[in-house]
Amino acid sequence: MANVPIRRCAIYTRKSSEEGLEQEYNTLHAQRDACEAFIKSQTGEGWRLIKTAYDDGGFSGGSMERPALQELLGHIRQGLIDVVVVYKVDRLTRALADFARMIELFDAQEVSFVAVTQQFNTTTSMGRLTLNVLLSFAQFEREVAGERIRDKVAASKRKGIWTGGSVPLGYELRDRKLLINPEEAKTVRYIFERYLELATVRNLMKDLAARGFVSAVRVSKSGNRRGANPFARGGLYHLLSNHTYIGEIRHKNNCYPRATPGSDRPRALGARSNTVA
Repeated sequence: MANVPIRRCAIYTRKSSEEGLEQEYNTLHAQRDACEAFIKSQTGEGWRLIKTAYDDGGFSGGSMERPALQELLGHIRQGLIDVVVVYKVDRLTRALADFARMIELFDAQEVSFVAVTQQFNTTTSMGRLTLNVLLSFAQFEREVAGERIRDKVAASKRKGIWTGGSVPLGYELRDRKLLINPEEAKTVRYIFERYLELATVRNLMKDLAARGFVSAVRVSKSGNRRGANPFARGGLYHLLSNHTYIGEIRHKNNCYPRATPGSDRPRALGARSNTVA
């Protein structure tokens, strides 16, 4: 027993969304408890849990840009960890390419990787093969989900339904529907009318600045405010070429017709020139 080398074990936990993390006992705690129990069962092999907790709550497994994961990888490079323990393989990553990069680092630092509910261990060739197969399916599942979401957005836009994004000047979002904002609509109509008179965006920008026109104020779900800035040339080009103002929804290179009243499609604020100088 005395000759068994100590193996420093780090537990990594992750949850994709922030939902439920405010609870006194959440999924991160459940993952940690299972991993701690497994490490305790390996006490005879010299396994010892280190104090640092590596918990990523609200981070997708499709990217390595996670604070706790980056801290974990940094400590591995420093030689502070011998075994990485997770509840399931997909808690570490859902991307096969990212997993390959991490395993390369683990091998270089002689670090083992264990998924306690799947009994996989990268110290064996069979364990490595099984992990690669499992992650291939995890990545496939993520890509299929992404394709399903993209198809839904495309189908909604083909019907002219608003699917989200920055709310254009002149509209406001209510119950996921774009409705005309009367005050902002006055600004939009003035911009189009003055553009037709002045003929260039540069002159239009100067005119708007002289008259004190500014962009609309928008408040995000997190409470951050943006807007109330003088109109820039890029913003005016985008506004003047925005198909929303003639009651159309654009998706990639296609435009879909305006809505009938009462639907989810935005009403048109009026016709405008299709050419921006």
